[in-house]
Amino acid sequence: MRRFLLLLALLLVGGAASWAWWALPPRVAIATAATGTALEAVYATGAVEPVHWARVGPAIRGRVSAVMAEEGARVTEGQILARIDDRQSRSMADEAEARARFAAEDLARTRTLVARDIAARATLERAERDARAARSVADAAMQRLDDYLVRAPTDGVVLRRDVEVGEVVDTPASLFWVGEPRPLRVTAEVDEEDIARIAVGQRVLLRADAFAGRVLTAEVTQITPKGDTTRKAYRVRLALPDDTPLLVGMTVEANIVLRETRDAVLLPPAAVVLPPATRNPAATTARGPAFVWVVEKERVRRREVEIGVQAPRSVEIRRGIAVGEAVVLAPPGGLVDGQAVRLAPP
Repeated sequence: MRRFLLLLALLLVGGAASWAWWALPPRVAIATAATGTALEAVYATGAVEPVHWARVGPAIRGRVSAVMAEEGARVTEGQILARIDDRQSRSMADEAEARARFAAEDLARTRTLVARDIAARATLERAERDARAARSVADAAMQRLDDYLVRAPTDGVVLRRDVEVGEVVDTPASLFWVGEPRPLRVTAEVDEEDIARIAVGQRVLLRADAFAGRVLTAEVTQITPKGDTTRKAYRVRLALPDDTPLLVGMTVEANIVLRETRDAVLLPPAAVVLPPATRNPAATTARGPAFVWVVEKERVRRREVEIGVQAPRSVEIRRGIAVGEAVVLAPPGGLVDGQAVRLAPP
């Protein structure tokens, strides 16, 4: 009997302790609304390139016999950058030139004979036709020899060289990049869904792996009138300042600024409960009502808010929250308006 009473007492104590544990207010973490800059932007990726440059390739397929320019060298328009082996074509051109000279000599002899009435006039006409045809073939063969020379299309600096002596190259290949190192620009691809919001003159914030933690600037200067139907994107040119540390060929992440609000009210994203229809990670601005749980004297109050720009680390609150108010982070399910809560240690 004593053992039964002792067991009953332990069960009563345990049940009371369990009831007390479950009856305790839920523990929540809080954050405080702060001020900062809210930035609405369109994201794009691009590459740095000179404003003035050209890709240089061969006009024919062949083996490279000489490279005449090095990277970093300044060249002028028409300067030879590389030679392609032309021995076979040059031999054919020499043969055509010899035939043209022979035809010209034959024409001269025929004219002399016709002048002395030794040869018929028809013979002279035939000799003139043969001479013209032979000269035309020889001139074309000599002109084709120029295709074996890779020339600079414009004045500039050899920005890059992708050819070595002995390589066999073809017309799609790019052997040299020639241009001016300054000024530079970024050519970016903007999704067709966002292009309507892009305008010339907008400020752009850039990030590059080579300059981690540093925000660089640019400006929208050109928007291509026709988009790429395959990529569903439009090409946008971003002008870089003269003192930019970026180099030709670097890839960058661009944020084209649409709206910038200083001294905006900001909350962590985990504090804002969005309606299901607006929970889209790809969206920059939500549509529809949202709410937060405001902590007042260790009780929570549900409050609707109007949100603006959503960034990875903060959400702009346009209406409904004042700076300094405390809100619940990652609100647990089952909260009701006016419910008591316990504050978790920071």
